[in-house]
Amino acid sequence: MSTVTGFAFFAGSPAGAASSSLPMLLPLLLIPVLYLVMIRPQQKRQKEHKQMLANLQKGDTIFTAGGLRGKITGIDDAVITLEIADRVRVKVNRSAVGGLVSKGDAAPELSKEG
Repeated sequence: MSTVTGFAFFAGSPAGAASSSLPMLLPLLLIPVLYLVMIRPQQKRQKEHKQMLANLQKGDTIFTAGGLRGKITGIDDAVITLEIADRVRVKVNRSAVGGLVSKGDAAPELSKEG
């Protein structure tokens, strides 16, 4: 019976009313935190990736989302031609580019260990 009385005591007091509104405000307080922690960094990465795709040039070494790595030998609006080995060229969509390995002809060659 003391628990029911204790509950009624806190529910009727002004301090109880203030503490009961905190759970209702908690989601509103979390929205700015979620924006700063999750949404803004993702938008920044998307912007940097879009800028990188726009600045690709012939001779750049890139890697694709599928794991191919090669030098750009031809570039159109939507299609990039990669040389992945001597005289082996593949065409990939520009959207499949995962990132830039190096700019221009200063591409570091992988060491060939046999």
